[in-house]
Amino acid sequence: MAGLDRVAGAISLDAMSRALVDLPYARRLAPFDGVLESDEEYDNVHVAGREFDEPDCRGSRFLESALTEVSIMRGSLRFTRLSDVWLRGVRMVGTNLGQSDWQDAELIDSAWSGVEIVSAGLRRVRFEGCKFESVNFRNCTLREVEFVDCVLRDVDFAEAALRQVSFPGSTLLRLAVDRARLQNVDLRGARTIDIASGLDALRGATINYGQLMDLAPAFAQAAGIIVSDD
Repeated sequence: MAGLDRVAGAISLDAMSRALVDLPYARRLAPFDGVLESDEEYDNVHVAGREFDEPDCRGSRFLESALTEVSIMRGSLRFTRLSDVWLRGVRMVGTNLGQSDWQDAELIDSAWSGVEIVSAGLRRVRFEGCKFESVNFRNCTLREVEFVDCVLRDVDFAEAALRQVSFPGSTLLRLAVDRARLQNVDLRGARTIDIASGLDALRGATINYGQLMDLAPAFAQAAGIIVSDD
């Protein structure tokens, strides 16, 4: 948890992030002080400064809502649908987001650790200044998704489909992309690219020459090439 708490100070946000007052539905937001339940509809709510321990809100729907400085520990948000949502300072630990659906969402200065988001769908989602540690995106579909100034460590994109995904200013450490399907994925803006497994799945990605040199040893190893000056 100490590492998650340091995220806010460690990663700076650029001018593109929106404030709560900038949201088109900001005036309609109503404070939410209840509990998160399954199969409920949360419309125009603002969840602020709350800590949820093992919440079960499977199958719920969040529409034109905001979450700020919220902590979700070991929760279940499977099959949830989040549309036009804005999240800032949201911490998730050991939470299951499997088969959730995200559309037109913005997540800022947030941290996920040990999160399962298997087989989820994300479209027009922007992550900014976020930290992901041991997050499982296996078999997800990501379309028009941005990871801006983020840190992704031990993140698993195996068998995921990524289309029009970019990582400007982000640090990618020990990324797994085994059998992933990439189309128009732009890695050129990433600060660091460290692929743990699945190098052959980078077809459909664009990198720059400097990144190619950094990845050359891993490409050689994957191809069974021995590089030696002796």
